[in-house]
Amino acid sequence: MRRPLVAGNWKMYGSRESIASLVSGLLQINSVVDVAVFPPYVYLQQVIKALADTTVGVGAQNVSEQRQGAYTGEISADMLKDIGCHYVIVGHSERRTLYGESDQQVADKFIAAQSVGLVPILCVGETLAQREQDETLAVIARQLDAVTAVAGIEAACKAVIAYEPVWAIGTGKTATVDQAQEVHQAIRQRLGAVAESTRLLYGGSVKAANAAELFAQPDIDGALVGGASLDSAEFGEICKLA
Repeated sequence: MRRPLVAGNWKMYGSRESIASLVSGLLQINSVVDVAVFPPYVYLQQVIKALADTTVGVGAQNVSEQRQGAYTGEISADMLKDIGCHYVIVGHSERRTLYGESDQQVADKFIAAQSVGLVPILCVGETLAQREQDETLAVIARQLDAVTAVAGIEAACKAVIAYEPVWAIGTGKTATVDQAQEVHQAIRQRLGAVAESTRLLYGGSVKAANAAELFAQPDIDGALVGGASLDSAEFGEICKLA
C-alpha cells in the first residue's frame, strides 16, 4: 500500500516569527499519513531543528543540478543533505515558467537529488493554453520521459510525482476530480512496472474544502499544498482528511 503524503510548499513567504508560529501549529497535528514542509532556504535549519523529534519531514523548494563550484547563489544537493533535509521539490511550475527551467535541467536536478539520498518531488503539469489545445497528456508524458530517460524508470518509485495543473496554482481554481484522476491514472500507466509503488500527489489550490474528494480517487496519494499550508489549522485538517 502507498502511504499518503501531504506536503506544504511555503514558497517565498515567512519570517522567523511566522515560521515559528507555523511550526508550533505543525506540532499539534496528529496524523497517520506522511507530512512534509518546504520552507524558504534561509529558514530550513530553523525548521529542521524545531521538528527534529517529530515525524514531519523537511525539504527544500529547489536545488542546483551542480555538485559544487563557482555558481553564485546556488545550493547543492550535498548542502541540503548536510543540514538534514529529506526531500526537495524539482520542476515546480514556477521554476519552469518564471525561471525558464527546461525538462533537461529538471532531470539533472532530479538526478542530483537522488545521488545524495534526497527524495525528489517531481512536479509535472500543463498550462491553460495546453489544456485548451488538448495537449495535457502529451505534456505530462514529455516531462516524465525527460526524467526517466536519464534516471531510469526505477528511479520513479524512489521519488514522488506531483501533478500540478499550472492554471490551478494560486488562482483559486482546482481541476475537477475527474480531470485530476484522469491525469494521475495516465501518469501511473506511463510508469509501467513501478506504477503501484510510486506516490502521486495533486497540487493546485488544494484546501480542506476539496481535499477529501481528491484523496478519495484511486490514483491520488496525497497533495502538494501551497497557500493553505501557510495556515497550520487548515493544513492540519488536510492532513487529517488524507
